[in-house]
Amino acid sequence: MRRAASELTRAWIALGPRFLPFADATSTALPVSRLLRLSLFQVSVGMAIVLLNGTLNRVMVLELDVPAWLVSLMVALPLLFAPLRALIGHRSDHHRCYLGWRRVPFLWMGSMAQFGGLAIMPFALLVLSGDTHGPMWVAYLATALAFLLTGAGLHTTQTAGLALATDLAPEGSRPRVVALLYVMLLIGMVVSSIGFAALLDNFSQLRLIQVIQGAALVTIALNVVALWQQETRNPARTAPHLPRPPFRETWNAFKGHGNAVRLLVAVGLGTAGFSMQDILLEPYGGEVLGLSVAATTGLTAILAAGMLAAFVLASRWLGRGADPIRVAGLGALVGLFAFAAVILASPLGSALLFRVGTGLIGFGGGLFAVGTLIAAMALTEHTESGIALGAWGAVQATAAGIAIAAGGAIRDVATQLAANGSLGPALSGPATGYGIVYHTEIGLLFATLVAIGPLVRRPGDLGDQQAALGLPDFPG
Repeated sequence: MRRAASELTRAWIALGPRFLPFADATSTALPVSRLLRLSLFQVSVGMAIVLLNGTLNRVMVLELDVPAWLVSLMVALPLLFAPLRALIGHRSDHHRCYLGWRRVPFLWMGSMAQFGGLAIMPFALLVLSGDTHGPMWVAYLATALAFLLTGAGLHTTQTAGLALATDLAPEGSRPRVVALLYVMLLIGMVVSSIGFAALLDNFSQLRLIQVIQGAALVTIALNVVALWQQETRNPARTAPHLPRPPFRETWNAFKGHGNAVRLLVAVGLGTAGFSMQDILLEPYGGEVLGLSVAATTGLTAILAAGMLAAFVLASRWLGRGADPIRVAGLGALVGLFAFAAVILASPLGSALLFRVGTGLIGFGGGLFAVGTLIAAMALTEHTESGIALGAWGAVQATAAGIAIAAGGAIRDVATQLAANGSLGPALSGPATGYGIVYHTEIGLLFATLVAIGPLVRRPGDLGDQQAALGLPDFPG
């Protein structure tokens, strides 16, 4: 019996890394317990994203009777901080600290900003709803401050956290570590959305205060656990007398390395191409295809499943030496077929085709995100992972926010023109506005392929030391 158990254990150890997702992302330097603990910062970021873009969006409009235009403005405020992610990454690369930390101070400051924004947010929202006797300018200012603090915190936390993960992970496992971190972001979004929905089922203003402040406590707890004893102290590396290069100098050096500008352009175009539909898929399914509320709600799960499959496959392909640019290009190509399927679902009246297209959108977007992030990491020198990850995050977050806002505006304008007959009798149905947005996304993805094409690695471009992983030198 003991011999059989020993044989079974050895077989399980041999098969585990092959069949368990991300089992091979761990290493001696970064064991599974430490990696999973580090990834908790992504869970807190996912929770904040759901709270800002989903839960509070609906609560402010329906339960608190806040004007929709004001809600849109408040939700968009965190995007003002997104372009600063490159500066945050640069500062963390060259941070001066007597304690010898580079990333931990930024993780802590980001966590405190998230906590502060969420702590004051429910009271600001109650004042904004008009349920007080105070002046409204106080409500506007308080709500804007709450959203700005939360947005600044999540952007700072994610930039520094990804840079720390890059520092800790051995070179061979970094693609799989990045994919795992994005799986944790997805898990955080899914779990928190389910939790918020259950907790706010019987809505009251008191319950809203409890839920948001509870989220603040969970955020600070997750982030403290994530950063605890992760970064090794090295006072010689962060000594105050060491010179700190100006941001402009570092940025110009980054731009001049390996077609960085072209890659960032591709990131912006591709992100916009996948994100413009973000708030339109469920209304499209309900208005055009006649799906029930339950059926359209399930689209989020289909989209998430596609993204999860993409993260798992991308981690394996990149770990085996695949070119990250090719992975990103494959994601953009999948997106073309995905949006074509969504468009064709209307004339065919096929809910199945619509669901397939939705899953492919998640799959293509996941491949594109992981591929471009790994490619951005590969553009940096050994000690400059922060600015690369910050630049990628800045472009990605800004492009996503602009695309979501533009998608809604294009849909509304096109729908109004179609209803007035300005586009002709053939384009007078409710699917017209959505179709124009989806065709625009196809055009953006074609532009993405044009931008990313010259970056594809040709055979023989890499040296022997790079062939094993298939990536240029990673930052340390």
